[in-house]
Amino acid sequence: MYSFILVIHIMLAFGITVLVLLQRSEGGLGGLGGNNSAANFLTSRQTGNLLSKLTKYFFTAFVCTSLTLVIMAKNATRPETVSLVPVATETPVETPVKE
Repeated sequence: MYSFILVIHIMLAFGITVLVLLQRSEGGLGGLGGNNSAANFLTSRQTGNLLSKLTKYFFTAFVCTSLTLVIMAKNATRPETVSLVPVATETPVETPVKE
């Protein structure tokens, strides 16, 4: 389940990046869509509204998956702590005392 949510989380992050880059701005990729063409079925205002709504929904889902991943990681069983100090399991051998 954790892996599935993580994959969805990564896809949402990629989707948000693409949506932000596609929005109209001075230096972004928003002008590459050919908004002046008569073949577009959406006006530039409708496209802007659609992209901003999609970005909002993707961001909301991204935050939800982030919180879910944090909660799942917090509640996951953790292995026992590893000690850096070696533990002596054998009894030491006593040397015979010379008389």
